[in-house]
Amino acid sequence: MASTHHVDYRLLIEMLRETREGEDVAQTELAQTLGTTQTFVSKVERGERRLDPVELTEFLEALGVQPEAWLKKYLASRRELHRKQEVRRKVSAL
Repeated sequence: MASTHHVDYRLLIEMLRETREGEDVAQTELAQTLGTTQTFVSKVERGERRLDPVELTEFLEALGVQPEAWLKKYLASRRELHRKQEVRRKVSAL
């Protein structure tokens, strides 16, 4: 089944999952740190539950990652993705 999420959001959740795995943190451990359930973390990583900027920051901090540095890496990856392929803008002019 094709994803309904914009390519930029798919990149974000892919990088978030890779960050968690790179820090060797299980979904259950992250959920416990966040005070939520493993199901919530799983839904975020599968794209079934969108994160707002505050939640993204909390995820990253719970993983012991500096949000500013992570966002810098995300933006660099996003630029590279856009350079390689034409990406339809999420927000279009009125």
